[in-house]
Amino acid sequence: MGAVDQTTADGHLERYDEALARDPMAAFALVREWMRSDWRALFAELRERRPVFVTPAFTVVTRFADVTEVLSRESVFSVRAFGPRLDAALGGPYMLGWDATPMNWRERGLMQVMLDPRDAARVRELAGRIADEALDAAQPHGRIEAVHELFRHVALGVCAEYFGLPGPDPQTLSRWTRAIVTDGFANYTGDPAIQAESVRAGAEMTAYLRDRLAGLRSALRAGLDLPDDVFTRLVRTSLPPGLGLGDERVAINMAGLPLGFVESGPGAMAEAVEQLLLRPEALAQAVAAAADPDPAHFDRHVWEALRFNPFFKLLPRVCEQDHVLAAGTPRATMIPEGTFVLAAPASAMFDPDVVPEPDEFRPDRPDHHRLFFGHGQHACLGVHPAKVVVCEVVRRLLLRPGVRLLPPPEGGLVRSGGIFPERFVLGLGPEGRAA
Repeated sequence: MGAVDQTTADGHLERYDEALARDPMAAFALVREWMRSDWRALFAELRERRPVFVTPAFTVVTRFADVTEVLSRESVFSVRAFGPRLDAALGGPYMLGWDATPMNWRERGLMQVMLDPRDAARVRELAGRIADEALDAAQPHGRIEAVHELFRHVALGVCAEYFGLPGPDPQTLSRWTRAIVTDGFANYTGDPAIQAESVRAGAEMTAYLRDRLAGLRSALRAGLDLPDDVFTRLVRTSLPPGLGLGDERVAINMAGLPLGFVESGPGAMAEAVEQLLLRPEALAQAVAAAADPDPAHFDRHVWEALRFNPFFKLLPRVCEQDHVLAAGTPRATMIPEGTFVLAAPASAMFDPDVVPEPDEFRPDRPDHHRLFFGHGQHACLGVHPAKVVVCEVVRRLLLRPGVRLLPPPEGGLVRSGGIFPERFVLGLGPEGRAA
């Protein structure tokens, strides 16, 4: 029993096999580079030839059914790949890093109550207002550096006004989230310097949260009028003492909100905008839909654009017991205990067995073909506010006339570490105005 083991002439697999025979580390480096620069071609070849791609360092899962199997079997494929790093940064266990435990069930449920899905319209309006303010300021200049002046600016504003987490200042909160998320989700080699920076950032963040929590409790005791943000809701909530949800647990759970949003939200915005601007016909359809009173008619254009370059292409897991993946199929593969597994939602969303005509740009695809927010027990906790913020910021941008990519050297989306959007200068208004 094993994965389909064919190669494609002059393809990625032939080059990988040749490199593996000579130097396993060189083969590993090849795969890492392809995942950054040629992921669609690599995953297409893997889905066809080795859908469960076993290497000495990790196993990559590429088919839709197999990706969802990995993500829905938390007792078999755990988040031990990143959970301990989040715990180290935050100075205590963070519930999303603890699979199938009472702490996970209890605290995830509590935070879902705080993140009321009925807030979506309010959050959408907030994101749109902040976006318009940023675009109004940039419009006279004929350009905007969209990553920091728009995408991250809005995300940090939502953190301040909806989550109740302004940070000491937006730049400091931004620095904390980048350091912790980089270690937790992009430090595949375990670089100790990256880990140390994450721990430093986490200590600063949790100290800030403890101080803010004390301030909120003091304000409530004094009878002061406080806004209806998520942090205040949590502080107002009376919980049975036996649940073990003291102030330290409250602070750690609140830390998870910016960690799950300040990087992934702007990342999704940047990738979706770039993909739309690269496709004139799709862009024209999205611009027309942006004027529709029903935002759902526009949002699907954002998600289809993002499918062509998702922000997080891989989700890491650790296999906790021997498991036959894709049992009963020709690709059935034994995954040994301890295997580092990379589930590839980016590949799954191009699987022709599930997604019809995957290479075509089709905004009418159903929601269940989209895996941007994960799947199973660890699906995104804040999916409802995240969805509307991402889509509304893109909508407000496309409502501005003359949004366009600029030519090199200034044009183009620049990514830090090949993952995090760092700079994206866009033209606004009539061509020739940008200066």
